Amino acid sequence: MAIESSYTIAPLSPETWPAFDAMVQRHNGIFGGCWCIWFHPDGPERGQGAEANRALKKAYVERGEAHAALVMDGDEAIAWAEYGTPGELPTLHHRKQYDATKTADPDYRITCVFVDKRHRRQGMTELAITGALDLIAQAGGGRVESYPHDLTGQTKKMSSSFLYNGTRGLYERLGFTYDRPKGLKNCVMVKTVDPA
Repeated sequence: MAIESSYTIAPLSPETWPAFDAMVQRHNGIFGGCWCIWFHPDGPERGQGAEANRALKKAYVERGEAHAALVMDGDEAIAWAEYGTPGELPTLHHRKQYDATKTADPDYRITCVFVDKRHRRQGMTELAITGALDLIAQAGGGRVESYPHDLTGQTKKMSSSFLYNGTRGLYERLGFTYDRPKGLKNCVMVKTVDPA
């Protein structure tokens, strides 16, 4: 699916793993070797270093248990938005508050968005999230939640490196509605995605 003249969206899969792998390697494993596994189920590999995290992420991808929309510039991945079912991505920040205030589980979650440092401030976060929504629609759609930073009323600028899931304003532009607060500066945003 073409986004702009040179950007396409590809699902994370065994075929696109090398591009995802190269992007994470270019950024030293992302957030200290996380390999974007923090939101996946806990397991013995977690916390055992970047290589264990990498192997775990690759295993999830090979089993079809890890999903992401990759923004591709040719053969190079330059951004991604991780998404999945609550079973695939059960770990959340502020879990106690989240569980105490939820009325229903979503069908999908968008939990993490990352942009290559060479491509930041060029709309890649929005492309990645839109790509995830398109892939969710192709999988049947449903209620989608995301947990961005809520900078409403905040005057102090926040470093984009801390915005691991975008901002409330971005999700509002993409048709999400505010559901409730989650933690000090995060919130729950929801959108119903129709099947493709």
